[in-house]
Amino acid sequence: MTREHRGPNEKLGTMLALAGISNAGLARRVNDLGAQRGLTLRYDKTSVARWVAKGMVPQGAAPHLIAAAIGSKLGRPVPLHEIGLADADPAPEVGLAFPRDVSEAVKSATDLWRLDLAGRRDFLTGSFAVTAYATPASRWLITPADGSVARELTESGVPRVGHADVRKLREAADDARRWDSKYGGGDWRSGMVPECLRVEAAPLLLGSYSDDVGRSLFGATAELTRLAGWMAFDTGQQEAAQRYYIQALRLARAAADVPLGGYVLASMSLQAIYRGFADEGVDLAQAALERNRGLATARTMSFFHLIEARAHAKAGDPQACGTALSAAEGWLERARDGDPDPAWLGFYSYDRLAADAAECYSDLGVPRQVRRFTETALSRPTEDFVRSHGLRLVVSAVAELESGNLDAACAAGARAVEVAGRISSARTTEYVRDLLHRLEPYGDEPRVAELRERARPLLAAPA
Repeated sequence: MTREHRGPNEKLGTMLALAGISNAGLARRVNDLGAQRGLTLRYDKTSVARWVAKGMVPQGAAPHLIAAAIGSKLGRPVPLHEIGLADADPAPEVGLAFPRDVSEAVKSATDLWRLDLAGRRDFLTGSFAVTAYATPASRWLITPADGSVARELTESGVPRVGHADVRKLREAADDARRWDSKYGGGDWRSGMVPECLRVEAAPLLLGSYSDDVGRSLFGATAELTRLAGWMAFDTGQQEAAQRYYIQALRLARAAADVPLGGYVLASMSLQAIYRGFADEGVDLAQAALERNRGLATARTMSFFHLIEARAHAKAGDPQACGTALSAAEGWLERARDGDPDPAWLGFYSYDRLAADAAECYSDLGVPRQVRRFTETALSRPTEDFVRSHGLRLVVSAVAELESGNLDAACAAGARAVEVAGRISSARTTEYVRDLLHRLEPYGDEPRVAELRERARPLLAAPA
């Protein structure tokens, strides 16, 4: 469906020329992006010609898909106003802002939560662009904490927020973390996190509270918002994850919680690494480390160094990776059971360090070290971290394959497929898909054919 626009859309024509995309090419890209999101679109070069020459405005998700297609070619976010389609949506930039003012930060976060839960997943279809993290990270580094966040309101009907209200949000975050680790980011319970933000957290942020309660409230909402981003990341919704992460970092700044802000930056770093932006991943991890020196616990610093190592490995820098891994191990050895670590770090132990070290050496192409670390990582499988166990099995399978052990690779792969089938995680499925791709040269082997058959239902399932 389209509607009339006033005159030719010169902005769209200019951007197409700048990106080097033909009318037919844009139509194909928009249709493909729509298919990835479950939409059946049949645009062609004539459709695009109407958008440009006659100023026709496509409806629904199409304007955002057009922006995403052009943005992916340019390597940066493309707002709707830049392609002459700003009037197709009143809030094309929702979730990408990192406001300086606290009240504006509340509006930015609550706008994201509201639109995300109002049947508007289509508005989160802009292309992921690592450059969108530049301003949030730099502003957080310069000023990691706001001044007073108190909201002393006397209007009738405005809730007075207390610590008991905040405890409920933290309990919701604890529950969500457990479900996510056990069942994956796509489990139906994961939808409860954005609902909690919209229904429970938003009214509290707009309520009345002291500075002390406000700091705690912002911290709890930052945790939940980061979780929503992590679950979106795990299910392949990278654009949504990016917007949640930006808002989580802004809320952490309002909470004056520097370690939590560092944790959000570490999450951003992992996403950047996953999307192929290793250098930016290094920067984000090092930003987390720099601001937390002398503030975070030893275990927290260990985790930040571990994420830094992951980024260095993906960038192909074995020396920097080894230095970061040594630092991670050193900090973890200093940690004590009695240390007051934040609740969100409850997953982190030597098992996790070993698992990520294995991924580092996998990226660096050192299968002997991968096998060494995966042996440790897989020594204590747990039902509490099912997704992690599945990912470790795939990494182990790849190492066995690269070491020439086809039987062991297929055996680990079969176990990984079984685990992946029990959870809802696009990331885990992608790991399995990559393993099968690596096994293609051995396609005639019965063991490989059997593994491919086992994985068929998993790979055929809708994302």
